[in-house]
Formats: sequence, C-alpha cells, structure tokens
Amino acid sequence: MATIPLKPQYGPTLGTLLAPRWHAAPRVVRGLVRVAALGIVVLAVAVALALWPATYSHGGAAPFHFSYRGLYRTTPEPGQYVRIDRRSDGRLEDSFAVSPLRLPPYSGGLSGELPVYASGYIAGLSRKFSDFTLRGEGKTRVNTVPAYNIFYTARVEGREMYGRDVLLLPEREGVRDGVTLEMLTHPSTGLTPLEVATGGVLERPVETFTIS
Repeated sequence: MATIPLKPQYGPTLGTLLAPRWHAAPRVVRGLVRVAALGIVVLAVAVALALWPATYSHGGAAPFHFSYRGLYRTTPEPGQYVRIDRRSDGRLEDSFAVSPLRLPPYSGGLSGELPVYASGYIAGLSRKFSDFTLRGEGKTRVNTVPAYNIFYTARVEGREMYGRDVLLLPEREGVRDGVTLEMLTHPSTGLTPLEVATGGVLERPVETFTIS
C-alpha cells in the first residue's frame, strides 16, 4: 500500500526510529510484545463492555425498554418478565423486576382506577412478604407517563428491605395492559423507604424505562 510522503521537517517517524531495534530483537521478545499488546486490547474492550449500560426490551401488549448498569440478569420469579439484581457475598442488595399488569374493566379515567386497584395489590404484598409495612402510596410519573407508587418495608431472604412497586400503563384512553416495576433495596444504601430508586443502581432502570 502506498504511503503519503512525509515532509523532511516532520521526520523521522517513531516507527522509523524503532524499526532497527524491533528487527534486531530476539523472536521471543517480539512474540511477548505482541502478546502484551493483544492483552491490552482485550482488557480495554472488557473494561468498555463493563462500563457500557446493558439494555432489555420486551414486546407484547405493553412493550417496554430500559437500560441498567451494576445489576445482573437472574432467573425471574413466576409471572415476571425479567429480573436483575445485585448481591454481595450472596446476600441481596438491590433488585429490579418487571411483571405484567392487567386492570379489570373500569369506567372513568386511569388516574381514578389506579388507587382502587392499588388497594387490592397492597393486600397481595402483605401476604407475599413477612413483616410487611406500608410506608406510603400515591400518584407519580415515570418519564412523563402517569403511574402509581407503593412504598413499603418487608423482610426478604431474612433481611429488612425497602420496597417500591410502580403500577405503570401507557397513556391511552381505556388502557388495561401495563407493567409493574418491583424494586427492593437494602437500607445500607442510605436511602429512606420513600427514596427507593432515587439513587444507586436502581435509579437508571427507572429513569430510562419507557412503555408504549
């Protein structure tokens, strides 16, 4: 391949200076240098992949998409679409799961139906978790889409955890199909029970969550 002529005032190049030493070096040394260079490239790619956010997309009646970092895919519980979590020495620190949500037939607006549906949903949480305590509930938004928050504390896998579930449906008239975001975090994050997913590794999945 032809090279672009280099003006004398800009030479010699680094390659020209090092070429004699490279060719004079023993074959073993040159092999080690090549292996080291390849290792650096592999390490750089691995670091880039570790820092780059992962994503998850799902189709169906209520398609959704989100990205995450610092959490890892694990086996979903029965009925869940997806579940990601973070553990330390085998103990649960944070988890984020998405489950299907189907509202019964209703009249009126979605903003009036969600609090009614939430009362039965909260009763289900109290049966699911031991030491369940409701900490708060109310309307919210997830990326401008109206939703409903449920905050609680409970004992999960033998540890006290802060929980936040979000009932979320596309903003369409008469919509009945949506999703539930199920989040758990350990108190060691420094957040209060009403601040779940406002910081730490759970913040990104919520901030990037879109539903259509």
